[in-house]
Parts: sequence; C-alpha cells; structure tokens
Amino acid sequence: MLFSRREWLADVGRAAVGLSGWSLGLAAVQPASTASPFCLFSKHLPELAWTDLGRAVREAGFDGVDLTVRSGGHVLPDRAADDLPRAIEAITAQGVKVPMITTELTSADAPTARPILLAAARAGVGYFKAGYWRYAMSPDVRAQVAATAAAVEGLAALAQDCGIVMGFHNHAAYVGAALWDIAPAIDRLDPRWAGYYFDPRHAAAEGSGGAWKAATHLACSRLKMLALKDCRPLKSAKGWTIEDCPLGEGMVDLAWTARVIRATGFAGPISVHLEYDMPTGTAHTLAAARRDLEVARRFFG
Repeated sequence: MLFSRREWLADVGRAAVGLSGWSLGLAAVQPASTASPFCLFSKHLPELAWTDLGRAVREAGFDGVDLTVRSGGHVLPDRAADDLPRAIEAITAQGVKVPMITTELTSADAPTARPILLAAARAGVGYFKAGYWRYAMSPDVRAQVAATAAAVEGLAALAQDCGIVMGFHNHAAYVGAALWDIAPAIDRLDPRWAGYYFDPRHAAAEGSGGAWKAATHLACSRLKMLALKDCRPLKSAKGWTIEDCPLGEGMVDLAWTARVIRATGFAGPISVHLEYDMPTGTAHTLAAARRDLEVARRFFG
C-alpha cells in the first residue's frame, strides 16, 4: 500500500518551518501532538530483499524504514525510477512506512538526481538525505565551503521542484560536521523544503566541549530528520579515536538532546543507526536494533 499525496503533504506541512527561526533566536515549532516515526536504517540489513526488510523492521518494533537509494543500497540510483516505487510498495505492504530515503546526491545535475527525487515524492516519501562533501587537502577552506553551499542550494531547488524535503546530514570529517560552516547556506534556503538531518553523535564528536549544544540549538531551527547513534572516546596504541557504541552507552547526552528537540514539537522521521561492531548475521543485527530502539523510544518517544 502506497501513501497518498494528501498524507505526504500533511507530513511535509508538519516538517515545514516558518521564517528562519534561527535568525529570530527561536526553534522551529511543529505540532507536538504528532509522534515521529522511528525508522531503521536499511544499510544494516543489506542481505534482505524489500519484502523481508519490511517484515523484519516491523517485527523489530519500528514504524518505518530509512531506505538506502545509493550505490550498494536497497535501490540502485540508476534503477530508482522503476525500482523505488516497487520497493516502497513491497515494504509498506508489511505494515511499515518509508518516510525517508538516504541518497548520495551532491549535485542537482547528477543524472540520477531528478529521477530519484521524483520517484520518491510520487511514492509518498517526504524526506531525503543528501550526500557528503568532503574537505580536500586544499588550504582554501572558504572556497570549499562556498562550492558546497552552491551545490546544496541547487539540490534544495530540485527538491522543491520535485516535492520532497532535503535534509543536510552533519557528519564528522565533512563540510557541515560542526554546522557553523554550512549554516549560512542553509539559512538562505526555503525552510519548507530544506533543513537539517541532525546527528547528535557527530555533533558530540566534533564539539564535545560544549559546541555540540550550540549545534543542537542551531539545527532545531530547521530540523527535518534525526539520526540516532552514539560514540565514546577510545585510547589505543595509535592514540585517541572515537568509537561507535550502542545507543545510551556513549558521550551523547540523550536526555538533554531529547528535551531540547521535544520542545520544538519535532515530528519528522527518527532513523536509528547501528554503526558499532557486533557479531555478523541478521539475527544479531535485529537484536541490536530492538535494544537501541528501546533506548530511543525511552528518550524521544
């Protein structure tokens, strides 16, 4: 069963924000009465076909799937026009939603960009995650940020044209990891169609001394989707590193983050990620997913 255009428009309306809340010093306000769907990132179950994926995610207690539409994903980019509607129909037939997709799109000019976003929007998907822009070795950081801003602006325009909301993911080691570098570009975009896919784990890793709290408030001004995972510092023979860990066992202050995000009335998708090491196999992955979902619901449900 596919979700209707009316249902999708209702979701988009809940995700939209008014005039730039950040510039007013206010968080984006969305109806607190609508609960966010908890999704499992399909990256962690690459071995499952669409129908099996939907069934497994439902049985694990999730509301939906954060579906990969990228190289090696559950839907390949050059097959999206044909396969994405079929994948969504197979998954939703199992009783779960596909409110968001994860892509690797970094340019509106990519030949797969419009077909992916149109297919997603027409199938009732409300949100997509863009790809990543890595900092190069060039010392001209400003030029790299400017180039990323131009690419983000182009993707946001395409998203609006296709009828789907773009989320910028703050990921360590890439442009926008700490949010400050990309925020001026995001501020210029139409808040109905572009905002943040905020990741508290990466915010904490990039600014563990306290900047992560400022990043959280900044993201809340245009929060569209939320990624949940955790990490902790680890000292080894090679020095200090950041190690991914089960949700609630690391440095992410879930209680504080949830309190701030709940205050905005956020109702967008929440994607649970399992980036830490675990025994291989579907059964182990689903056991970890159930455990992290329980933690996620405890704080954000």
